[in-house]
Amino acid sequence: MSALYEVAFTLGSRRLLTIEREVVTLAFSLQDIFHERVPAVPQLTSVEGLRVLSAPTGAEARLREVMPGFLIGARETYERSYIEMSGTYETYLARFSGKTRSTLRRKRRKFEEADGGTLDLRLYRTPDEIERFLHLCLPLSRLTYQARLLDAGLPEDEQARTAMYRLAEADRLRAFLLFLHGEPVAYLYLPIERDTLIYAHLGYDPRHAGLSPGTVLQMAALEQLFAERRFRYFDFTEGDGAHKAQFRTASVPCASFLMLRPSVANGALLASLAAFDRMVAGAKSMVTRTGADTLVRRALKA
Repeated sequence: MSALYEVAFTLGSRRLLTIEREVVTLAFSLQDIFHERVPAVPQLTSVEGLRVLSAPTGAEARLREVMPGFLIGARETYERSYIEMSGTYETYLARFSGKTRSTLRRKRRKFEEADGGTLDLRLYRTPDEIERFLHLCLPLSRLTYQARLLDAGLPEDEQARTAMYRLAEADRLRAFLLFLHGEPVAYLYLPIERDTLIYAHLGYDPRHAGLSPGTVLQMAALEQLFAERRFRYFDFTEGDGAHKAQFRTASVPCASFLMLRPSVANGALLASLAAFDRMVAGAKSMVTRTGADTLVRRALKA
């Protein structure tokens, strides 16, 4: 299914300019990566190309063979993180340093103390439960920075809602809400593909950021999910970040990028984006060096 993709010229968290292209998404699953296979490339009739997600090393060359002449750009490289869940929750915890385990326990205890001494975490998995989850979660999702800044909150359209109910009917969905004083403050939404939990949506109310609700929810949900002894992987999907790096047990190098039909407009778009990104990276590097030089000069004067 095609969709409009916004090619964004971004400075920090601010989008200065977006240009749309209608593309089809080609996403690599963990199983695709592990078995070194490329998903079937969909028919590209009236669209501009592909949005490729989490392509492992070597996959780009194979895509070029299938789609000769297509332009590649808007590249993002990262470590695709995942949790190996074949063991127990205790085994998973043991991989953290003693200091990190102590920090995680302290954050949970702090949250519990703020809510009267208990952790109010609720799991939703059946169609009726998912209906209640959506009623409670959608207002919360609109408050999160994922929705406000990244346009990545929990989807609200009827098509997405129908898909959620179907997943729940097939027991292929786990959704969690963390409550504080009876109000939801963080959510985690996890579709299931075979034996893999997909990290699709996480968000929290920024007004309670001091209580680390996202971290508390992540660890408490993992404790329940490990106890099911059904899942082999928790897949953090494309992109990187401190949250994923902290909780993963392994990762694999990947890249996401666009493959667009060869045209003057598409060539200019991707070239302009590459030049803009180089300029931003250069400016950041200059600021970093200038800051380091200033610290050195201050140290020498001290």
